[in-house]
Amino acid sequence: MKTSLSLLTVAIIISNQPFALAADPACKKSDSEEGFVSLFDGKTLDGWVGAKESYKVEDGMIVSLADKSGNMVTEKEYSDFIIRFEFLLTPASNNGIGLRMPLKAHAATEGMEIQLLDEDDARYRKLKPYQFHGSVYGVIPAKKGHLKPLGEWNTQEIRCIGPQVTVILNGETIVDGNVVEAVKDGAMDEREHPGVLRTAGHIGLLGHKSVVKIRNLRIKEIASDTASN
Repeated sequence: MKTSLSLLTVAIIISNQPFALAADPACKKSDSEEGFVSLFDGKTLDGWVGAKESYKVEDGMIVSLADKSGNMVTEKEYSDFIIRFEFLLTPASNNGIGLRMPLKAHAATEGMEIQLLDEDDARYRKLKPYQFHGSVYGVIPAKKGHLKPLGEWNTQEIRCIGPQVTVILNGETIVDGNVVEAVKDGAMDEREHPGVLRTAGHIGLLGHKSVVKIRNLRIKEIASDTASN
C-alpha cells in the first residue's frame, strides 16, 4: 500500500510539471511590459496638444488624416525612454515620431524625427538614405527591407537613452547609433541639428497629409542613473 501511494505521489508531481512550464511564457511577456504606460487611452486625444485636428480616434487607433498635416505632441516632456507601438501604413504614407521635441519647432532639427514611411512607394525611391523608414531623419540612416507588406501591422520600438538612439522594427534592429557623434563632422543632410543635444522634450506624431494608423502606443521612462549604467 505504501508503494502504491509513493508511485501515485510521483505521478502527480510529474503530471504537474507541464502546467508550471506552460505558465512561463506569460510571465516573460508580463515582465517585458513592466514599467510601460499608455500614451493613448484608445478613446480620446487627451494628453496631447498641437495639431489635434490632423488626427482622429478610430476603433482604438490614432489615425492621421489624408487632407491635413501638422505635429501633435504629448503634453508631458520625457528624457530617457523606450517607446513601443504598432503601426499600419497605407500607400505613399509619410509620418514620423518626434523625440525630445520643443513644443513648437521643426521636429527633425530642433528635436529628432524617426521616419514612418511607405518606403516601397515609387514616389519615395529616390530619397536619400537618411529619409527612409526608421531613420533618424538627416542624421542616421536605417537598414531597409524590414517593413511588412501594406495592410499588415508592424511593431516598432524606439530607445532614446542619452545620445544613443535605437530603432527595432519587427524584431530587427535597423538603427543603433550615437546621434551626437553622428553630427560631429556634419549631419548627412548638411543641416544643423541642435536637437541631438537636447536631454528632454515632447514625443510627437508628425503628419504629412497621409493615413497612418497607430495603436498600443506606450512608453517606459528610464531613470538617468539606470541609463548611465
